[in-house]
Amino acid sequence: MKQADKIINTVVTYYNQYNEQTRLSNHWGQVEFLRTQTIIKHYLKHPPAVILDVGGAAGRYACWLAQAGYEVHLIDPVPLHVQQAQTASEAQPGTPIASCSVGDARLLTFDTSVADAVLLLGPLYHLVAAQDRAQALSEAYRVLKRGGYVFAAGISRFASTIDGLDTGHFLDPTFQKIMQGDLKNGQHRNPTDNPAYFTDTFFHHPDELRAEVAGAGFEIAGLLAIEGISYMMKDFDKNWEVESHRKLMLEIIGSIEREPSLLGASPHIMCVGTKV
Repeated sequence: MKQADKIINTVVTYYNQYNEQTRLSNHWGQVEFLRTQTIIKHYLKHPPAVILDVGGAAGRYACWLAQAGYEVHLIDPVPLHVQQAQTASEAQPGTPIASCSVGDARLLTFDTSVADAVLLLGPLYHLVAAQDRAQALSEAYRVLKRGGYVFAAGISRFASTIDGLDTGHFLDPTFQKIMQGDLKNGQHRNPTDNPAYFTDTFFHHPDELRAEVAGAGFEIAGLLAIEGISYMMKDFDKNWEVESHRKLMLEIIGSIEREPSLLGASPHIMCVGTKV
């Protein structure tokens, strides 16, 4: 099997068993979703504009942006995700996703300089080889117009260590090896069939994510924590249910989103680049 096919097969196999469609609906998923929305809205020009949601999964972000008046094209390597996105699009007939298609971040079937923004909210951690991530970023650069933005998300190098300590997984010898591998070189490998240990992925050091985006030719507009240290909040679920508490919590995360000393402590980080 070709390496490219193996990567796609690994992603498809994992997401055929894992319900990505509902992941952003639980409390922790809502933090990620709302924070990602905030970051995107800060940079994105007002519609009309064309957005490519590459690795767009079940269409949560694509539907939101389509409702806001953008022309959104969703691309994902998992056929199930594309079907789910199409169904979600049909549920908002007045503002549908412009297109939903099976595709690869490393080889986009769009013309050069057609998009005002490209979302890469998953590909950079599912592409475990540096050359594949570079190719995905190069493709994002190619399809963007001058002045367009790429929103490149990564999982923190330290995410599994933090999660292991929080959940107690750190006591599992198998998970200990996973954590050690992540800390050594960011190459996350799950030799088990336990979906809680995720799938084969790459975990970025914040400086590494910045360097990869810059290496593709982008000017760095921002390197930001998505969830930040929200997981440290006492009685999180109880506080999240109170609107005023939730609003204050998101404001606090936003106030420290660029703090270099805290970036790696966030489960997800976002590098925003612009094509100059």
